Amino acid sequence: FYFVSMFSLRTTLARSCFNARYYSSNVSPLKSRLRELVPVQQAKVKQIRKEHGDKVLGSYTVGQAYGGMRGIIGLVYETSLLDPEEGIRFRGMSIPECQEKLPKAKGGNEPLPEALLWLLFTGEVPSESETQSLSDEFARNAEVPAHVTKMIDNFPKNVHPMTQLSTAVAAMNTESLFAKAYQDGVPKSEYWEYAFDDSINCIAKLPSIAARIYNNVFRDGKQTPAYDSSLDWGANYARMMGYTDADFEELMRLYLVIHSDHEGGNVSAHTTHLVASALSDPYLSLSAGLNGLAGPLHGLANQEVLRWILDLQETLGEGPYTNEQVEKACWDVLNSGRVIPGFGHAVLRKTDPRYTCQREFAQKHLPNDPMFKLVAQCYEVVPKVLTEHGKTANPWPNVDAHSGVLLQYYQLKEQNYYTVLFGVSRALGVLPGVVWDRALGLPIERPKSVTTEWMENKIKSM
Repeated sequence: FYFVSMFSLRTTLARSCFNARYYSSNVSPLKSRLRELVPVQQAKVKQIRKEHGDKVLGSYTVGQAYGGMRGIIGLVYETSLLDPEEGIRFRGMSIPECQEKLPKAKGGNEPLPEALLWLLFTGEVPSESETQSLSDEFARNAEVPAHVTKMIDNFPKNVHPMTQLSTAVAAMNTESLFAKAYQDGVPKSEYWEYAFDDSINCIAKLPSIAARIYNNVFRDGKQTPAYDSSLDWGANYARMMGYTDADFEELMRLYLVIHSDHEGGNVSAHTTHLVASALSDPYLSLSAGLNGLAGPLHGLANQEVLRWILDLQETLGEGPYTNEQVEKACWDVLNSGRVIPGFGHAVLRKTDPRYTCQREFAQKHLPNDPMFKLVAQCYEVVPKVLTEHGKTANPWPNVDAHSGVLLQYYQLKEQNYYTVLFGVSRALGVLPGVVWDRALGLPIERPKSVTTEWMENKIKSM
């Protein structure tokens, strides 16, 4: 009895010391709320799997197996859902609903990224004080490890900003509480808590890291200001890059919100989920997702649109232009065998609501900008041209058709940096997904693959 009691006491003391090392004495309001929500969702998922685990969700074809697995339901991703007609919904809320209901900065009109993060984690619209608690938490955890800042400062300027970002995020895994906890044998039921800590710490540091990259590469190494605890996350990012225009800060808040999440099957979200399923820590998982985002078919699309718009301006000469001029130029592009970027989407079948909210921002803040006027004309002309052309399933503009023009207007003209903005935003969406993966105990991802020879034999046997 004495031995058992002493063993229990030592175990309890060890756990207490373990918690003291890894948990803040002041648990954040968001983590406290998640501790209430996680058991409820765990029970729901357990029941679904027990009672309906053998139900068939659908069938798939040879074409889908060769075609990027498009349309195959094989992944549960809690934070957002993409509807072909309505566009993205963050925890059931459309972008206009988020703009209306989520807390905003004082005097601002766009939702705060902190508020969206709370929504993605919990499915609940946060109060002003809950939103502020996340701003405070980011400020407390914004300092970047010295070895990471030194590494960024030592990169040659010709190293792509996205390479610098993904490398810096991976290097921060020296700070991973999840990795330390796993090494020390924490129970699986507690994995999500350490994944949460890593995720919040990582997001808090991203503006400082991304701004330092910008200042080193494009501003001759200009010193990056310290994180300002009186400002929100998006405003801090803008200030650290040297932008003090209040309207630009509003654009940053909007940009960071609408680019955050787009369901779980896109390359950056799926890659982050996949790597995290091996119990790689959130830093390594996000870094992998950022490398996917850097691909030209994923995160570089807004640069391609901007280049196309600039080329179109050069082709048309000095404006204003008639719709007939724009239409002829579009047909010239298509007839030459090229594509018009920024229109169409793998899932959406209507105008991307992320495009619409950027268009509304431009109508309010830069209605007379020549480049915006040309983009607005393309909105009127291009869908008609693409429909007549007959080779595009969805002729409507997507998010990339507008974002570059807004950034150009506010003099953020360094196109090679645009994907870094996207990456900072995308962390808001994919990291809550990682935390929920661990909370729900999702296993390592391991889909079945086959060879073309297997496929031929299977087809013969049908």
